[in-house]
Amino acid sequence: MELHNLRPAKGAVKTRKRVGRGQGSGRGGTSTRGHKGAGSRSGDYAKVGFEGGQMPLQRRLPKIGFNSPNRIELVPINLERLQEIADKYSVDTITPDFLVENGITGKEDLIKVLGRGELNAKINVTAHAFSATAKAAIEAKGGSAQLV
Repeated sequence: MELHNLRPAKGAVKTRKRVGRGQGSGRGGTSTRGHKGAGSRSGDYAKVGFEGGQMPLQRRLPKIGFNSPNRIELVPINLERLQEIADKYSVDTITPDFLVENGITGKEDLIKVLGRGELNAKINVTAHAFSATAKAAIEAKGGSAQLV
């Protein structure tokens, strides 16, 4: 193989559709644009969601919901999950940094401890928020519930 006989792969290069080059080309006359109407004229474009004058779908449907820009999203972790973590890693202190190191939560996540499940061990927990039942359950087993 030499430079003068390099070629693109078969089927890789397609010839461009040349419209408006006379009737003999098969694409003269209307140049594949059909007859009359906005679509046949230069400068035509359809706005996003335009349905030919029919009321567009996004205007037919009702407006729903609201997303507060000030919402603080907390990642929930239940007591049963804390017990699993304590058993798996053999620890008695669980902090947000520990959860991040072990891939349980993300670095930017805010953690809220919730009260579902049983707690069998004395665990010291540090989190961004606690439910009343979770805090009571942790302290009932002799552990501590500290806010970050």
